[in-house]
Amino acid sequence: MKLYFAPGACSLSPHIVLFEAGQKFEAEKVDLGSKKTASGQDFNAINPKGYVPALVMDDGSVLTEGPAIVQYIADKAPNAKLAPANGSLERYRLQETLNFISTELHKTMGALFNPNLPEDAKKMFRAMAIKRLTSVNETLGKQSFLQGGEFSVADAYLFTVLSWAGHVGVDLSPFAAIKSYQERVGARPNVQAALKAEGLLK
Repeated sequence: MKLYFAPGACSLSPHIVLFEAGQKFEAEKVDLGSKKTASGQDFNAINPKGYVPALVMDDGSVLTEGPAIVQYIADKAPNAKLAPANGSLERYRLQETLNFISTELHKTMGALFNPNLPEDAKKMFRAMAIKRLTSVNETLGKQSFLQGGEFSVADAYLFTVLSWAGHVGVDLSPFAAIKSYQERVGARPNVQAALKAEGLLK
């Protein structure tokens, strides 16, 4: 497998999951401005959507969209217990959480990276993010990880999105459970391995 990523982008989530799953893989950095990969390829030819992540699977086909990619990786390594079994209610709960992160947190906080976004719109998006994070903080005040007591692919995704907060002016200081969670997830050896691979940690 080969993961195309941009440092600190949402592709960090499957990067973490690949390490957590103990999978053999290659990773290649993408310049999202020029749409060129580190080896000089046209990234649009790999993923016509033009954004990361993109995972080239063993048969050469390409899978895109982070929530789909992390579940694919988890299913390739069931012993790592990163996702419940397909068809179980717990799996649908995981998909519920992944969709929540994708639509309510990722898109809300991701919009704040747009330098052309008017200040009124930024205030609106930050308020939306705080409202959603209040719910997340309540959940993490009751359990160690999003799905309960064990780390899952949803935690790799949430950790990634939370890492953007300081860059987009979303203050996490009121959320004690989230801050503790960030430290807990960030201390995982495989999370640190992914951060180092992307040049985000010395």
